[in-house]
Amino acid sequence: MYLRALLVVMLLVLAGCAASQRVREAVAPVVVSPSTWRQVDRDLVQASQQAVLQVKVFARGSMEHWRVRVYGVTEETFIPWFSSYWTQEWMAMKVSWYSLSAGDEKDEAATRLAAYLQEEYRQQVLAPVAVEIDPDAILAQATEFYVDLLDKQTQAIAQRYRVPTEQLNQHLNGIRAIRLGPPPARDASLYQVLRTRPLNSLPAYSALYQQIHSAPAGTGEVSSQAGIVSVARQASEKLEAQMAGRGIAGAAAAVAGKVAGALISLGAAGFRAIAHESDRAETEAQMRQSLGKAFDQAWLTLLNNTGNGVMAGTYYLAGQIEGELGKRAAPQAPSEVAPPNVAPPEGPYRVPEP
Repeated sequence: MYLRALLVVMLLVLAGCAASQRVREAVAPVVVSPSTWRQVDRDLVQASQQAVLQVKVFARGSMEHWRVRVYGVTEETFIPWFSSYWTQEWMAMKVSWYSLSAGDEKDEAATRLAAYLQEEYRQQVLAPVAVEIDPDAILAQATEFYVDLLDKQTQAIAQRYRVPTEQLNQHLNGIRAIRLGPPPARDASLYQVLRTRPLNSLPAYSALYQQIHSAPAGTGEVSSQAGIVSVARQASEKLEAQMAGRGIAGAAAAVAGKVAGALISLGAAGFRAIAHESDRAETEAQMRQSLGKAFDQAWLTLLNNTGNGVMAGTYYLAGQIEGELGKRAAPQAPSEVAPPNVAPPEGPYRVPEP
């Protein structure tokens, strides 16, 4: 009995020693060699480049959807409103007032009419479409898509080279993804960018977003100004000529007396309505041509501009991350950040080349 108990105790001691040895082996730190880290960095660069290509496809598709919606609302709402008889009458009164108050200022009437039409275009077209989609939203979505793609690839790379999570996080924390400081809060590491959700809660990202958003002619300023100015100048000249004709009719009505004068005024108004309807198709065609050309140029700028277009956030992060990783990894060809010029597909307002 005593020998049996002694054997049990010895077996328990041996088992404890073996378990202790296994625990020591399990907690032994994994050493990642410098060459492995360099390969990890090279793979991260490739992952970033591939993510940029996928985001380009997403951004172009989203921008094309926005373009179609803007064209549709312009055709359904803004052009009929602009070419209607009562809008033209209202604008004629505005042009007359602008001209009287302008004094010697040249083009003052056209400039003020352009501002009025620009605001109407924003309210009638851009704002309603923005409820569904707009370049500012596409900018944020594209950047978040890039970060999500890179995050997934980062996890796959860590598994491929058996890099422990803690060491990977430390490595990512040493890579600057956003450099906008001082103050330090405007800087962020790749680890912070990949792990912060939602992304716009990261102060450095908010600073980057604001910098892009507030850039001249950036996504925060969808401009059709060139087309509006062209339309306003043509309309101003036409309406000023019409007002001069109305002055002659008004003088004739005053001379003719109350009854005859009323008939002359009604006759002039009826003639203007008939003349307006005959010119309406031409007015709408001019509007489509001017707005379409200006909008297509703005569309290209928003799609291709690396500094303030819808891909600006992606290009900034990719350029910063790949630049940081390039210092660590072996020299290689730089990532192609600037996209090729992309011509918009033929739209309803495109004017065929002669």
